[in-house]
Amino acid sequence: MALTQVSGMTPRPVEDTANLTTTLWEKAASSASREILFSSADGTTWQGTTWGQLADRVRSAAAGLIAMGIEKGDRVALMSGTRIEWTVADLAILAAGAVTVPIYETSSVGQCEWILSDSGAKVAFAGSADHAKTLDGARGQAPDLAEVFVLDDGGLDALAERGGEKGRAAVEQRVAATGLADLASLIYTSGTTGNPKGCILSHGNLLVTARQSGVNLEKLFQAGDSTLLFLPLAHVFARIIQFGCMENDVQVAYARSVETLVADLQSFKPTFLLSVPRVFEKVFNTAQRGAEGLKRPIFDFAVATSREWAGSNKPGLLTNVKRTLADRLVYSRLRAALGGRVRYCVSGGAPLSAHLAHFFHAAGITILEGYGLTETSAATTCNTPDAMRIGTVGRPGPGVDMRVALDGELLVRSAGVFAGYYQNEEATRDAIDADGWFHTGDLGEIDDDGYVKITGRKKEIIVTAGGKNVAPAVLEERLKSHRLVSQAMVVGDNRPFIGALVTLEPEELAAFAKERGLSGASGPGAVAQLAKEQAVLDELDKAVAHANDAVSKAESIRKIAVLDRDFDAEHDEITPTLKLKRKVVVDHFSEQIEGLYRK
Repeated sequence: MALTQVSGMTPRPVEDTANLTTTLWEKAASSASREILFSSADGTTWQGTTWGQLADRVRSAAAGLIAMGIEKGDRVALMSGTRIEWTVADLAILAAGAVTVPIYETSSVGQCEWILSDSGAKVAFAGSADHAKTLDGARGQAPDLAEVFVLDDGGLDALAERGGEKGRAAVEQRVAATGLADLASLIYTSGTTGNPKGCILSHGNLLVTARQSGVNLEKLFQAGDSTLLFLPLAHVFARIIQFGCMENDVQVAYARSVETLVADLQSFKPTFLLSVPRVFEKVFNTAQRGAEGLKRPIFDFAVATSREWAGSNKPGLLTNVKRTLADRLVYSRLRAALGGRVRYCVSGGAPLSAHLAHFFHAAGITILEGYGLTETSAATTCNTPDAMRIGTVGRPGPGVDMRVALDGELLVRSAGVFAGYYQNEEATRDAIDADGWFHTGDLGEIDDDGYVKITGRKKEIIVTAGGKNVAPAVLEERLKSHRLVSQAMVVGDNRPFIGALVTLEPEELAAFAKERGLSGASGPGAVAQLAKEQAVLDELDKAVAHANDAVSKAESIRKIAVLDRDFDAEHDEITPTLKLKRKVVVDHFSEQIEGLYRK
């Protein structure tokens, strides 16, 4: 029988006087020479930064902020890609008693205008000259913004020069006066409609959550373990894992870019990674695409073996022999592509397809799927090495209570739950009830062992003309599991049946065309041309059939429209965390949607 409420284990205690920089000063005093952060300019030589060096850089930059008039509680914006300077700037802001306002490096001038004006940011860090140009373009709507320090141009050093000894002494006072209740960050959620809302997150929200990661992810945080960050630190997922690593003295490296990720993985050789499902899909599809000709049956054998091995609690002799063979031929190459030492991956941000979890698990890389939102400081539930159930997002973490409301919505209550939305009392009242339960907006179930499964998004429920309620998430996830499908969005609100918009993966489509001897596999218009080929349409029919296997006939997809291009951020159709902006997509592809329902 399914549960309606479940609680995590007793959390690790965190003293009220602690803050997000406490561990930095403690480690700088006790383990000053231990290297904790790593960066690379060429992808082959990794430069380590010790706890002592990190503390000096943070203290100097924080002194500069104080010297230029930043007071406790003032907001400081931070717009940059993932890099070591992001962490130094963030910690310096916090050490000065100020509040970090992260901005995605892909944000437009208009998006920056809203965040800067709503937060009242007084100073900003920009990663590059282009980022600084974007922030400068937003100044008209941000009267409080003074200087912008460019990290590429030595902005941290320029700031440090302003501090001096007097400023450094002031840092000690600010740090001592900062506790769990103080505001640490305003993180603006990338809403699918309207302006994003600023989530008020305290030092307590983030620090308590980070400390508990040492319980859930204990086997990832052993001596000698390390990770390579490449997800945006502007998002709470990457940031909370980074804080968790620092709290548990786990080494962190910063990838130079997504384009250099493979080379960086192979040179740094991390032991665990955090990612979104899209990256795992790319890795799997690339491996599959590389298995051409005679190699393809071998890859298919490895995929089938992963399902067989994962489907048995105690694999028999034959299954183990198959896995050993598949490991020699396929799985070992996957591990090598990730650097050769990765044992675990933490996945979040979107549902993970079961076939990916099985494949990586059989390859000796366990993907631990979790769940959380910005409003809950990211980590709410997570599968762990000792308690994992594929198809779920795991059990609640230490100190987390979860409940399923009567309408199926998941509610969360924990020390990680935010205080509310900045300058938006109405939205706060709608989100947090009188008993402290945060209403996630996600639909879910809790099985009798306490594992949580996400079944859909409350606001995304489609109601057909016949009155059938349809959650699009499961259909979209299954559609995207097909090698040719890049994105999918289910439609059908107030319509006679369910349809879907589908976009194609150009590289996979080209490889498929080559396999089948189809013409027009390259050049402009290749996707549109190949999408009309019967062989491609037959494959998409298989993808639809696979999706429909998970739902009733009334919820099944009857027709699809194949689009000429992918959904993208340039057209404002996806958020920085790759979530669909459904209303925008509907507006942009209204003609294709209407075409699904024309007789």
